[in-house]
Amino acid sequence: MEPESQQPEQSVSLQDCLKLLKGERDEQRLAGLLLVTKFCKGDDLASLRTIYDAVGPRFLDRLLKTGVVSSGSGENREAYLQLSVTVLSAFCRVTDIASSEEMVSKIAIIVEVMSKGAGLNVLEECYEFLYLVSAASEDGVTALYESGGMKLLACQMSTLPDGSHLMELAMKLVQLMLRKLSLGIINNDHLSELSIIVAIIARQFAFLQNAMKFEALHLLSAIFSSEHTTLLHDAFRVMPNQNWSNHIRDGVAAILQNRVAPAEKFEALIVAESMVSIMGEGWLVGQINLPNIHDPIPADRCLLLVLESSRVEVSVLLNELAYAKYEASGSSSSTAETIILKQQKVTIVFSLVEKIIKLISNIGESEGHDFDESTFTKVIKGLNETIGVVLEYLQDAKEHGQKRGNDLLASVRLVGSYLAETPIACKEKIRELLGYMLSVEGEDESSPFYSVCFLLPMLCQMTMKIEGCKLLASSGGYKAVVDCLIKLIGQNRHGVEDNGCIFLACDTIMNFLLKREQFCFPEDELTFFNLLKALAIWTENTNDLSVLMMASSICALVFDFTSEEALLNHPDLSSSCLNSLSRLIARSLASWGQDMSDVVKGEMDLLEIVTAGYSRWANRFPRIRNAVKR
Repeated sequence: MEPESQQPEQSVSLQDCLKLLKGERDEQRLAGLLLVTKFCKGDDLASLRTIYDAVGPRFLDRLLKTGVVSSGSGENREAYLQLSVTVLSAFCRVTDIASSEEMVSKIAIIVEVMSKGAGLNVLEECYEFLYLVSAASEDGVTALYESGGMKLLACQMSTLPDGSHLMELAMKLVQLMLRKLSLGIINNDHLSELSIIVAIIARQFAFLQNAMKFEALHLLSAIFSSEHTTLLHDAFRVMPNQNWSNHIRDGVAAILQNRVAPAEKFEALIVAESMVSIMGEGWLVGQINLPNIHDPIPADRCLLLVLESSRVEVSVLLNELAYAKYEASGSSSSTAETIILKQQKVTIVFSLVEKIIKLISNIGESEGHDFDESTFTKVIKGLNETIGVVLEYLQDAKEHGQKRGNDLLASVRLVGSYLAETPIACKEKIRELLGYMLSVEGEDESSPFYSVCFLLPMLCQMTMKIEGCKLLASSGGYKAVVDCLIKLIGQNRHGVEDNGCIFLACDTIMNFLLKREQFCFPEDELTFFNLLKALAIWTENTNDLSVLMMASSICALVFDFTSEEALLNHPDLSSSCLNSLSRLIARSLASWGQDMSDVVKGEMDLLEIVTAGYSRWANRFPRIRNAVKR
């Protein structure tokens, strides 16, 4: 009954409006447009379309220009402008009007109006217009960007009230430009503006407790997870006001400690991982200020929330990955897409866990954070549980005969990172899986290399004890370490220096060789002869004493279980190679003397290994003995 009684009144109003809009004089059309504003409040798109066709784009164009360049009083100009943008934003609720060339062409004028300091009512209608036109077509977004949209938003967003409709529209405009334009292009053109905008969005993320908080989260996640954020990260590091980073920590903590959708929790982890990359691991620890909470919140709250959320994600993602790989049925293409998506997510949470490991390892050193025993215990417990899940995933892969995959390689890296700090953790599981982990390959590898590099810090510590050497021998892991060292030396020759990994591999091999009489040492001359060749090449054209002493020490230990005759009888080891090894030993021993430099004294332990070795096997190596005498 009620709609029927209202229909005639609305019909009369619309007809009156249309009659005025079709009048010959501008005064009639203006009166008609004032009536149009009555239809602007609802969603009667059909009426808006009819009215738009009646008034025509030419008159709307003239009205907007009158409001922009009118020579009359300021009040008249403001009135024309208010009427013009109100009507334009109303018409743009109709998508095909918003996407029309006539509306897209007005974006530049509207941006100019806003940049000159329009009143609040006009400003809100301008933002509404820009959003509707930009959302309706790619041409609209492009026009907004090319008209200085990023600069406009960077200047104005800081003046908009937190949580206001204007702020919401401004954030939506940023989101549209990010979605439809390459962030790489925006970074190159408007790096400083984008960093200012992110800092403003960070404030909304911290303080708001409504749907806009999640809009801010989506925006920050999109920006931080882009492939083009390196320059942006650099810009953030030099920003004079660091409140934005505290705001993001507050927002992340609020999301993670409340019941929100899993997708949004993961977005919070994406933002957290990016912030740690920008600000360092210490960002995870700091004062948290949450709205409506007056009691002090412990500074470690964000750290514990991020660790617990990461632990849960690791468990869920690895379980889903294992199912998709080994049990799921369905099309191979959809399964492959699922696996890739899960692997990308695993990379993010693994990175966070790895950075927490680094933070804990630096306590009392560079980071300067002093956790109480309770916090430290919680972190270690969470890390142990996480690494346990990762090891189960590797066990599952081993049982299914899977050795290749970036997810497997990332798993090995995480395990290696943790066990380098706590080599006694997960002892039995490591004993069972060490040989397998050393055989894992990335998607682009033809043979294991990076998996061994990731485990070298752990292996170096492990081989300081007999049990570790026994495990390296029984698992065949020593071969993987030797092969890795040979590859590292090859890379070093071609200009790719990674002395940290090289010396870790050397230390591991030296530990293994020094204790060879205390366990069942493998009879594997071929592996160590190949290593001798690589060491000869590595040292031939260097004067770096640390390189010379490390290489000669390993050679001295290998010579203990062979002879010059055996080396020359080896088909792959040439006479020139033996000459290089002879020169290496001679150069090392020549550094021994009364006037030893501080550098030589620093290598004294290695020099003693070479000297003691030479006294044991010199009679079996006449060529080396002659080189030393010369």
